[in-house]
Amino acid sequence: MAGYLVFDIEITDPEAWDEYRAVAGPVMEAAGGRFVMASRRIEPLEGDWTPASLSVVEFPSYEAARDFYHSKAYQDLVPMRERASLGRGVLVEGV
Repeated sequence: MAGYLVFDIEITDPEAWDEYRAVAGPVMEAAGGRFVMASRRIEPLEGDWTPASLSVVEFPSYEAARDFYHSKAYQDLVPMRERASLGRGVLVEGV
């Protein structure tokens, strides 16, 4: 079953974010990931969850998504992401 990385991200430095994406995108793709969704508009419907933006990246399996996230190649990029944004993320196994 597919694995998904789901992130709620508030971009705090757009220039740094563009730099991060330029490097992280190819690393993600090399690991088998592909963007399924990146938000353009969000309308809160229930509860008090109001994310600034949402993105979903699909991998061939839960294990592939987990391996990517914990890989040295990606973990080396996490400080770039943290300089450019505030966020929360989860790993989800699809059905």
